[in-house]
Amino acid sequence: MSDDRGAPGPQGEPDAPRQEGPHQDAHQDAPPPHGAHGRPRTGAEKWAAFKRSPFFPATVLVFILAAAAGLFAGSYTYAMANPAPRHIPTAVVGSPAAPQVKAFAVGMEKALHASLRLTAYPSYGTARAAIDDQREFAILSARGRGVALDVSGASGATVAQLLAESGAEVGRATGVDVRIRDITPLQKGDPRGLALFYISLAAVIIGFVGAIQLSVHARDLNPAERTAFTIVYALLGAFAIVAVVDWWLGALRLPFLESWLILALTMFTSGMVFTMFNTLIGRWAMIPTWGLMVLLGNPSSGGAVSWPLLPSVLGHIGRWLPPGASVNAQHTAVYFGGHQHAFPFLVLAGWSVLSCTVFRVWRHRHPGGRETGAAHAADG
Repeated sequence: MSDDRGAPGPQGEPDAPRQEGPHQDAHQDAPPPHGAHGRPRTGAEKWAAFKRSPFFPATVLVFILAAAAGLFAGSYTYAMANPAPRHIPTAVVGSPAAPQVKAFAVGMEKALHASLRLTAYPSYGTARAAIDDQREFAILSARGRGVALDVSGASGATVAQLLAESGAEVGRATGVDVRIRDITPLQKGDPRGLALFYISLAAVIIGFVGAIQLSVHARDLNPAERTAFTIVYALLGAFAIVAVVDWWLGALRLPFLESWLILALTMFTSGMVFTMFNTLIGRWAMIPTWGLMVLLGNPSSGGAVSWPLLPSVLGHIGRWLPPGASVNAQHTAVYFGGHQHAFPFLVLAGWSVLSCTVFRVWRHRHPGGRETGAAHAADG
């Protein structure tokens, strides 16, 4: 037998001697590595590690943003893309049973595929007062053998336009002579009646965006300080909106003090709503805030489409939400001075009080804030 223990290797060098004996057997027979670092992780362990990583909230946000995009487009399209009347409150001077009034009203209902909710008033003055109180959207009265249809553009531009266009067509179809006029026209700088919606929308969005920025960049503020800074940016932001829209652009003539305070209250309410949700559910507070204020509140506010043309559920809900209350209060302040209602202010105040109360009671859950002196003393 030849001894190959010293045979040269591929490079012309002798191979290392082979180790035989008990040490080799022990190495070959050793069990595979085991334990937390040696075995493959289970699915539960992988899921737990993923939840602790920054990839988990990022992944959740991806799906939330995708859903929010669809819901945002859907909510505004559902409410505004094809507004259709359900019932339109209409004042009738005298008896609705007058032949020409009845014939015209029946023709209007067929043309609109909706009902005119007719309410009789003893005089034109009382009917006009109902318009100013925003209980009615038009006045229908007998005029010789024809009728007079007075619409109110300031009550709702979309409703007034629909009534005017349909009224002219119905008059021609029924042979009833119709005189149409706008008794409360919109301002020249806002012919479509959207400016009030835009300024209220700005107050709502900047309101909760400001609260988000405070929670990110000034998280060491204590609850009272955070509320105070919310008040300050609401007052300054509302002042800026009024100054730009009225004094700079001249798009609207606004009653300065009343419009300023309405916008400030709107902005403060919106900011505190986010703060409330941030207290309750932490970093995911944007989801209910966006849903309440933007997806539901703005389309149902009546600012872009008057509430008689909105789906009935939205028309009722919108008045109880901050965006709708802001639009209603601002609308009355600009076009129906002296007929302001308490309801929209009560809605805004109610949301503010609720949000501030939740923030105050559960402030220990709110992310941020500074430790008190007592806490430092206890640590020492």
